[in-house]
Amino acid sequence: MATITFYEKPGCKGNLRQKTLLAAAGHTVQAKNLKTEAWTADKLLAFLGKLPVADWFNRAAPAIKTGEIVPEKLGFEDALHLLLANPLLIRRPLLEIGNERQVGFDIAAVDAWIGLKNIELPEGNIEACVHGPEGHGNCGSHAHAHADEEDHASCGTH
Repeated sequence: MATITFYEKPGCKGNLRQKTLLAAAGHTVQAKNLKTEAWTADKLLAFLGKLPVADWFNRAAPAIKTGEIVPEKLGFEDALHLLLANPLLIRRPLLEIGNERQVGFDIAAVDAWIGLKNIELPEGNIEACVHGPEGHGNCGSHAHAHADEEDHASCGTH
């Protein structure tokens, strides 16, 4: 079984589901805070460099959902600067085992890479926001509809 460095947004229920699957499959998960990690361009590109620029981004990020940021319209340098300035825009999780890295949690890709054996795998996109298309405004803990993700991360459902 593998020991995985798992870069996450603490408190994200989606990342919690992903870590739970990895642990259930017998892997050791060492979680790190995506936001507080000391990212450099080289370190981030070690994860993202092989992907198209648009695939670098967390599609559930409020600025992307509202159209303020359109990843398909960004060039390499602009996209990299945005991600370094605001790591919550990075598609997550970032997974690392030794010198091997993966972006996101595509169940088939993770299973092929390290194995998700003897566990019941969920249907659908495990990378999607657990709040569905309406986003974080439905968590019910208090009125979040117009707050940004950072303002209400403490409610534990993001």
